Amino acid sequence: MAGTVPEKGIRIPAHPGTRSRAGSLHVALCHSQQPHDASCRAQHRSHRRPLRRSQPGSPHRGRWAAGPSGASVSPHTMLQQDRGTRGKPGTHAVPSAVPRQGRAALAAALQPFFHGETASPQSRGVRWHSATPQRPTPCQGVALGWPEPIPAPPSARKPENISQTLEAAAARASRGWGRPGSSLRGTERVKMLGGSVLALALALALRLLLPCAGQHHREEAERIMTTTPVIDGHNDLPWQLLKKFNNQLRLPEANLMLLNGTHTNIPKLHSGHVGGQFWSAYVPCDTQNKDAVKRTLEQIDVVHRMCELYPETFVCVVDSAGIQQAFQSKKVASLIGVEGGHSIDSSLGVLRTFYHLGVRYMTLTHSCNTPWADNWLVDTGDEPPLHHGLSPFGKTVLEEMNRLGMIVDLAHVSVETMKVVLSLSKAPVIFSHSSAYSLCPHRRNVPDDVLRMVASTGSLVMINFYNAYVTCRDTATLADVADHMDYVKKVAGAQSVGFGGDYDGVTRLPTGLEDVSTYPALVAELLARNWTEAEVKAALAENLLRVFRKVEEVKRTLQGMAARETPIAFEELEGTCRTHYGYTNGAGTARLPVAALALALALFHSLLS
Repeated sequence: MAGTVPEKGIRIPAHPGTRSRAGSLHVALCHSQQPHDASCRAQHRSHRRPLRRSQPGSPHRGRWAAGPSGASVSPHTMLQQDRGTRGKPGTHAVPSAVPRQGRAALAAALQPFFHGETASPQSRGVRWHSATPQRPTPCQGVALGWPEPIPAPPSARKPENISQTLEAAAARASRGWGRPGSSLRGTERVKMLGGSVLALALALALRLLLPCAGQHHREEAERIMTTTPVIDGHNDLPWQLLKKFNNQLRLPEANLMLLNGTHTNIPKLHSGHVGGQFWSAYVPCDTQNKDAVKRTLEQIDVVHRMCELYPETFVCVVDSAGIQQAFQSKKVASLIGVEGGHSIDSSLGVLRTFYHLGVRYMTLTHSCNTPWADNWLVDTGDEPPLHHGLSPFGKTVLEEMNRLGMIVDLAHVSVETMKVVLSLSKAPVIFSHSSAYSLCPHRRNVPDDVLRMVASTGSLVMINFYNAYVTCRDTATLADVADHMDYVKKVAGAQSVGFGGDYDGVTRLPTGLEDVSTYPALVAELLARNWTEAEVKAALAENLLRVFRKVEEVKRTLQGMAARETPIAFEELEGTCRTHYGYTNGAGTARLPVAALALALALFHSLLS
């Protein structure tokens, strides 16, 4: 299951006369918040043995012998969680061999780690007895001597010095356990043992602090996301629906409740606390100058039909207020982003039509130049720079997007295009699915100087999860994605960070972020890195809502401005399947003033002659 991976325990050298099944004591650390399954519980039961006292005269006198196998286990292995199996629920079994005068101190030391720092002795009891060992419930106890560790979340980060402290304490404790030939009497040995157990318990408490904090962070993430769910900037599920089913949503295998083979389906969206999603209306660059507009209209249509077929889950919205209403009704606010300026076929009329159909952002390019904007491949040298960012018509497209209230998306564009747009746009912009160039020098990512422009314009970078953009390798982890979020926060501020997973548009995703259900694990990691609740909420949704509101505000200020009407010059268009309607002798309207001036000069010259 995503979010939990096995982690090796710490083996503590035991006294030669005291054996566990592996020849040493195995510390299984409490990590996972998930209950163990039936097979796991059955395996644990197979390892339990009734404890008996060693017989008088036995070389193991004063220690506990575990079961008929004869493998003796020292009393400190009895420190365990014993909830709901013996005695009162919520009490803890500890060795009865611990001296009475040391019990209160040991109980006080362990109390915060069993019950939280705010627990009181009155609210929960601690009892002392020798009981049949029980598997501790996750993150509530310590198991010593179990054959395998409890799974740990990948986000749990445990400094090595804690491990070293534990091993040193255990070594010191083991030196006091009745070695053969020891001159200590039984009473003295028990007292020394009590002190050793206390030292070991304190070391274990320190060792348990971080894993148990991992569970706490996950619980906090779930709590925060209940009221502030994530708005993700880019999901390519519509593209998968086209490829797999040709957009036939009523096919049984296309059922979004049961959909397999994708990063996204309805149960996963619920598990991931997704409250808002920009669905990508994407068509590849090979549709440019062909059927890009038709294909894009079909992808816009499939998003609307998702909302119609699953009204209990999706609600199509077109503004920031609609997103907040969707949050209140516990539905996924569904917005549309067109991924690539080639989709408008260099037409302002198509751009406006897309807006009326619900499109609320457009990525200026995909991985190809348009007749008016340069894409990121220019920076790799794979494509030539044609416009040094934006052509004059490209600047007109930007102005019209500001006037309409359509968010400008700079994922996929060249660095020069980024800078031109950030300098000219009247409203903040977004990078719907890009990461930090300084951590992964891929040209799809955002360099530091642009990040500073993002900060100064109130814009937003929504971090991409694709391995190639996270680590520049085939593999990555959840922690690597968190590193990018940390970095953007450091350079541009917490107000500039968002989530842009790129699910269903990429093939390789980080361990721990395998599908849309895993957002809470990433939020837990941010909390573990000391992000405040306010910063986490900002990254989840509030930053995007702020940008959206500002875009809407700019739209209101430009209401008196007429729509841009000047089309692109005909000779700037590409492709052969075009008619010339509206253009004179193949010349664009943008060139007509020059032709009219030449005609006027010719007439003036004829009059003079």
